[in-house]
Amino acid sequence: MRREKEEYYFRTRGLTVGYHGISLVRDIDLKLRKGEILTLIGPNGAGKTTVLRSILRQTEPLGGAVFLDGREMGRIRPEELSRRISVVLTERIRPEMMSCEEVVETGRYPYTGRFGILSEKDRLVVKESMELVQVSDIAGEAFEKVSDGQRQRVMLARALAQEPELIVLDEPTSFLDIRHKLEFLALLQRLSREKGLSVILSLHELDLAERISDKIACIRGDKVDRFGTPEEIFTAGYVRRLYQITAGDYDERTGTAELPMHEGTPEVFVIGGNGTGTPVYRRLQRQGIAFATGILWENDLDYPAARMLASEVVAERAFCRVREETMEKAKELIDRCRQVICTLGQEDGGDFYPELLELIEYGGCRGNGPGLAGIR
Repeated sequence: MRREKEEYYFRTRGLTVGYHGISLVRDIDLKLRKGEILTLIGPNGAGKTTVLRSILRQTEPLGGAVFLDGREMGRIRPEELSRRISVVLTERIRPEMMSCEEVVETGRYPYTGRFGILSEKDRLVVKESMELVQVSDIAGEAFEKVSDGQRQRVMLARALAQEPELIVLDEPTSFLDIRHKLEFLALLQRLSREKGLSVILSLHELDLAERISDKIACIRGDKVDRFGTPEEIFTAGYVRRLYQITAGDYDERTGTAELPMHEGTPEVFVIGGNGTGTPVYRRLQRQGIAFATGILWENDLDYPAARMLASEVVAERAFCRVREETMEKAKELIDRCRQVICTLGQEDGGDFYPELLELIEYGGCRGNGPGLAGIR
């Protein structure tokens, strides 16, 4: 036990979860060090929330064990657990006639005793928690009247007021716009780094999960299909298999999802590169126009979107010169297309890519700036 306690703050061993004696996810083995962030991902209905609730013992596990700092959680007194673990779930609580500050104050109940009377220390912790998540300015406002982003921050302040070692969050960004998603997750990341707070959460936003997580657990079918670092999880083609994507695609390298390409004989050839072609690819996809593109190097910013949206991509390996056969293939496609669009300006191609300049001249265009010329 001593070695386990030193190495991992939280872990599960053979955890099986479900309802009414019927298992949903089996043999869950997770490990988390102090100050790390673990994110659960997977399709809707895979069991992410059930796993979180079972970890918290809000739902009784069907088997296995959960350890906190080397101790089995089932043997830790509820009073102690309420001080060491805090929770932010997806349900929108509706406390009537309570200010935001009063909601945060409820996070101190594990310390106040049955009468819930706050001491000076309790009030100081509440104040510091609200300052930490930047909700002090709405302390006196009715909780039910503030925005979703503000509510989520207040609930995080409430959780922090418990002074936990571990915080568990179920889809905490569900009701937030992109600004507040980033601010919320950045705050969690800062707390994990600066205060050693361990975090377990579920997320639907794969790009954000990849950026914030130290460890990721992928739930698929009745098991944890993969568990590891983001670099170990997001390998080529895995997200497509995990979510059984049949329409569109996902690029693990860039964290980008694209709608299905319009298949068929290319009508338009796009000469792009350096990220200038992607907006045009997407506009052509929206208009249902099949297109080809090139010449792209496989490390070009446009390449991931091109691979997912273009009927044909003329490409070269990264850092390689354009081969004669690659140039000929691009020219053949141009000959078959009714329109050529160049998204490159002189500053994008310049003298560094004489092959692209040759292709631009062959296509009869000199660069259309943003690349939208000729597209209705």
